[in-house]
Amino acid sequence: MQDIITFGSATQDIYLKSKKFVPLSRKDFITGRGMCLSLGSKIEVEDRFSFSGGGGTNTAVTFANQGFKVSYCGIVGDDCFGNPIIEELKKVKIDTSLIQKTRIKPTNLSVFLASSGKDRILLVQRGASDLLSKKNIPWSKIKNTRWFYLAPFSGKLAYLTEGLVDFAKKNKIRVALNPGYNQLTLPKPVLKRILSKVDVLILNQEEASLLTNIPYRKEKEIFRKIDEITKGIAIMTKGKEGVVVSDGKYLYRAKSLKIKVVDETGAGDAFGSGFVSGLIKKKDIIYAIQLAMANSCYSLREWGAKTGLLKKGQKWLKVKVKKKPIK
Repeated sequence: MQDIITFGSATQDIYLKSKKFVPLSRKDFITGRGMCLSLGSKIEVEDRFSFSGGGGTNTAVTFANQGFKVSYCGIVGDDCFGNPIIEELKKVKIDTSLIQKTRIKPTNLSVFLASSGKDRILLVQRGASDLLSKKNIPWSKIKNTRWFYLAPFSGKLAYLTEGLVDFAKKNKIRVALNPGYNQLTLPKPVLKRILSKVDVLILNQEEASLLTNIPYRKEKEIFRKIDEITKGIAIMTKGKEGVVVSDGKYLYRAKSLKIKVVDETGAGDAFGSGFVSGLIKKKDIIYAIQLAMANSCYSLREWGAKTGLLKKGQKWLKVKVKKKPIK
């Protein structure tokens, strides 16, 4: 019996940093800013880093670090990135028997182009992870667990969400869901059915606003609507401003720890998996928030999504959590 099985992408993250990646402000860029490179030239790179990433494996490592029995269910390419990812997971005692390898698509790849400041561009290749489907999930093997953790699913993979949630409920498995854009834009009846069965719902401000169609600054209104949608615990992360959590009776608020941010990759995964870890350990929302915040903030201090994640027995700073009844 496993404590938790994680679902989501397995990715190779490559960081390239150069002073010659020049930020430029122009109206024809979607965000108003872009990055310029000289065509035909050879660009020097001062620093490069390579780490495994992806919501499915990032969260699995947090759970393993906290001493839980963990499996990751997903697909990687049978290539120079996929095989090392499997070996890395094995080293931290994550069960890899639910991972499939394929030659149809390569392992997911993310390349970060970073300038000397905080500006960066992310190049993404959706690969093998998107091949997971109802047909190739080993259903008989995934029912022996207490929890499912569903990280963001991209593209058509989003339609797998309802099947996994229904299977979990049928087998008395609790579900934590951190939906991405493709899941939040599923047909409304489908999304409503999914959210009604979720035990922990993890959103950032933009996602909470998208789900409820309410500006993210109107927190009370957002949580009133979310509490109508799901009977579980609802979380809205707010970046540097901290987090707000609702259990349907109380609102819990906490500010972020003050740290120097090195890399924001995987911070959401670190928070969500940290919260569920704390909830499983002590069944206490305040403790879960504290562990989640520390796991996320400590991750931000290091390059890569997994490097700074807390380990069992490691000392960590605890944030203050305020608890007030919902009016």
